Amino acid sequence: MKEIYKKALEAISSKTDLVPQVGIILGSGLGGLAQRIENAVVIPYAEIPGMKASTAPGHAGQFVLGTIGNKTVICMQGRLHFYEGHTMQEIAFPVRLMKLLGIKTLVVTNACGAVNTSFSIGDLMLIEDHINMMGANPLTGENEADFGPRFCDMTFAYTPRLRELAAQVAEEQGILLQKGVYLGYMGPNYETPAEIRAFRTMGADTVGMSTVPEVLTASHCGLEVLAISLITNMAAGIQKVKLSEQEVIDTAAARAKVLQGLVEGILERI
Repeated sequence: MKEIYKKALEAISSKTDLVPQVGIILGSGLGGLAQRIENAVVIPYAEIPGMKASTAPGHAGQFVLGTIGNKTVICMQGRLHFYEGHTMQEIAFPVRLMKLLGIKTLVVTNACGAVNTSFSIGDLMLIEDHINMMGANPLTGENEADFGPRFCDMTFAYTPRLRELAAQVAEEQGILLQKGVYLGYMGPNYETPAEIRAFRTMGADTVGMSTVPEVLTASHCGLEVLAISLITNMAAGIQKVKLSEQEVIDTAAARAKVLQGLVEGILERI
């Protein structure tokens, strides 16, 4: 194991002896789920060797460890993005760190734009697959053999049994859960209308600026993955309006409790 991981583990173990079962990554405007964690231990990223700062709006930049229902969790309240200038390996670091801490499952959430015109603002979408249009991959360079193989299969990156469970819980809670393909885009600018038309032709249902690097890393680590998007806007060109960061934050705030309830219901049965 690289020395930086040992130092990071020591920093966390000096704060808590909890062994998390599930890791949760919270997207833009979705940090409120961390407030539902009981007996919470909060560790700012700045106190962990190797962790970079989260600078995106609505991202607190801290780990929160504790329990949700019957599960011990570690929550990233604020993720790292490629557009912030972080390398793909730096984005991979916290996923690998959570793996070393003991998680078996990673739950990823994000705020995204709808490419599929049958979707609506405020919908939740279960990610079944992704398209990587970020132009980079956290698995390039020297292989981190302690975590996984040189060539990583992605056929079942989004764990089928967890997708089935999420669909069941959503139905029980009366939540419309769309299903589809998420396309990862580098950002930080929103996509052009021409790009959105191209992405739709490629088979994308939603587009966003995160998630793909984390899922690639998690799959390489052998983690089970569940990923859910909150659609906060229609992608560029679908409606004759400009896209805005505030729209994303406002929609996420309005629908966050629905997503939080869904995630909690899923955690109870993982």
